[in-house]
Amino acid sequence: MKSLKTLLLVAVVFLSCREENEKLSSAKITSMDTLPKISASDVKIGYAPVNGIQMYYEIHGSGKPLVLIHGGGSTIETSFSKLIPFFAKTRKVIAVELQAHGHTGDRDAPESFEQDADDVAALLDYLKIRQADVLGFSNGGSTTLQMAMRHPELVTKIIPISAIYKREGMQAFFWGFMEKGTFKDLPQVYKDAYSKINPDPEKLMNMYTKDRNRMLAFKDWNEEDVKTIKAPVLLIVGDKDVVRPEHAFEIAKLLPQARVAIVPGAHGDFIGEAMSTDAESKIPEATFLMIETFLNAGN
Repeated sequence: MKSLKTLLLVAVVFLSCREENEKLSSAKITSMDTLPKISASDVKIGYAPVNGIQMYYEIHGSGKPLVLIHGGGSTIETSFSKLIPFFAKTRKVIAVELQAHGHTGDRDAPESFEQDADDVAALLDYLKIRQADVLGFSNGGSTTLQMAMRHPELVTKIIPISAIYKREGMQAFFWGFMEKGTFKDLPQVYKDAYSKINPDPEKLMNMYTKDRNRMLAFKDWNEEDVKTIKAPVLLIVGDKDVVRPEHAFEIAKLLPQARVAIVPGAHGDFIGEAMSTDAESKIPEATFLMIETFLNAGN
């Protein structure tokens, strides 16, 4: 039987979904050793006291600010190691790690997309950044939508990648997988990424549990709230994604300045995310060029 390929980062049940979507190569990433490394040169790292937690951030490059928000269960490196070197050539990239993820601390409260958005907003205030473009992947994509809804004064343009605002935005098999998911389904590459930063196994389990519980409790957002987004939006989703490509168009119909891009690949393939099966793919660079064109339009 084929091994499951893609972590369901949106729900963070850490179940592989590609087996349900398509026949892929048997290649599989199982170790942090296979990931490209983000260069430490000219990178500023820090912790910001935001809403009761110490929030980790990295700043790469210089120029107009671009915030990167990782997927569920992930770190800056596992979500964005391929994209950061491209963006940092011309932009001030502010990559964050959210509550209970990677280097960032936790609070005695559940995770939510709303709280994550408020935390990122507080970080920008701490850094004295008045406005920024915001890009988020998977859970980070949904957080990006919340940023534009809850803190419209802070965002100029947004790029929600593989984001949802309704449960039906996921493929039909998703919720059944989520309900049956256990910690053993967490791919080794994510365990390695977290453990490299924080070797405490209880904290790794805490992150997994909070991510999973967030999605088990997920309820549809009010369409009228989504319609309040006024910033230009580029919605991106893979043609074999765990998010239904049609859902991107459903979101776009609610927004006055939204464009949609359907790109080849499963969840995260097209940005070079850690579970991508083709380490040599040029599609992440093509995705960057598309995003860069969108961000520069009208500037």
